[in-house]
Amino acid sequence: MQNIKNDLLIKEIARQIKELRLSRNLSQEDVYLDTDIHCGRLEQGKNNITVSTLKVLCDYFQISLSEFFNRIEKQSLK
Repeated sequence: MQNIKNDLLIKEIARQIKELRLSRNLSQEDVYLDTDIHCGRLEQGKNNITVSTLKVLCDYFQISLSEFFNRIEKQSLK
């Protein structure tokens, strides 16, 4: 099975993760200590994030997956 990668989507997911973290005044270290997820590379858009990892981060930021992707859709309409 071929690994499909959508660079634009990965970059927007990365931007949203960073925006959520910063809006809560959290450092990357804070997120790591609380979730065991290194968000630095995710925020750079270098990794193709798994749905499981994204779900953990959404729970941490107290938003649903659908809300997360709605934010991405709104951004893409601008």
